[in-house]
Amino acid sequence: MSADCPGPQGATEGRPPVTEHAPVSCTLARTFRVHRMIAARLLRDLGLYPGQEFLMMRLWEGGPARQSELIKEMGLDPSTMTKMLQRLEQAGHVRRSPDPADRRAVLVEPTEESEQLRTQVAGAWATLEEVTLKNLDPDERATLERLLTRVEEGLCEEGTSDCPPEVC
Repeated sequence: MSADCPGPQGATEGRPPVTEHAPVSCTLARTFRVHRMIAARLLRDLGLYPGQEFLMMRLWEGGPARQSELIKEMGLDPSTMTKMLQRLEQAGHVRRSPDPADRRAVLVEPTEESEQLRTQVAGAWATLEEVTLKNLDPDERATLERLLTRVEEGLCEEGTSDCPPEVC
């Protein structure tokens, strides 16, 4: 729990003045942090670091892509992407090769061996979904998804270049 945004109880008393006018943003930040910690633990069990699953999802669904395209699509720094791809390549999940259309460019593709990982990532996400929504009934789950989608749309209207690619 953050000192800036205490308690999952939702009580506003005791909140620092800096967050008193941002209760939803504060709650979203807390929720995101805990969600990411649980996701990281589930991914670690698969030998992945957070964020690598999104890159793999992109490659599984979209097929091979130039490394430079992936950097733009994923909104990552080139050095971060390089490190991520090195780790995934060492684990046997991706293959990098010169692009036949432009030998200076690097083409990235998922390996056949990564198909097993695909199933494991889907399982980890299913577990994450259940843990995340365990206190909600089906109607509340649908309402939460609808409301979060509207929040995301509103945020993206503010700065489309900051919006992540659709991977889910």
